[in-house]
Amino acid sequence: MNDEMKKMHNKLAVDCFNATWGLLDKKDRTEEDDFKMIHTAHASRFHWGEIGTPLEFERGEWQISRVYSVLGQGASALLHAQYCHDICTEKKIGDFDMAFACEALARAHHILGNTGKRDIFIEMAKVASDSIQIPGDKEYFLSELSSVS
Repeated sequence: MNDEMKKMHNKLAVDCFNATWGLLDKKDRTEEDDFKMIHTAHASRFHWGEIGTPLEFERGEWQISRVYSVLGQGASALLHAQYCHDICTEKKIGDFDMAFACEALARAHHILGNTGKRDIFIEMAKVASDSIQIPGDKEYFLSELSSVS
């Protein structure tokens, strides 16, 4: 792949990732917005898959899981949360990212009504958060985790 193609994939990955966040934060999303949010999250992950690293891969999977969680689609949320966690485990990605991988699993299980598994992953997320080095990041993570139950 030439440099021009790599730059294109990078730009599209970032633009789609940011567009997804904008849609996640949008008040009064329409059904059309919901579908666009699904598509932009998957598009971002696709473009990272072409040029990224495992860090971008797992963050993309996390974002897709969050989109499906917000939309109440637990099975899809769980599928992508598990893949995010698998990448973190396999590639030894810890800190903030492993904590959020556990948070995604807890959130997906919560949507599915699996309270026992939700609680296990909440505890795993709390343990993983102990390795978050930046205090502001840890506070942000814990505030996100508290929204799971």
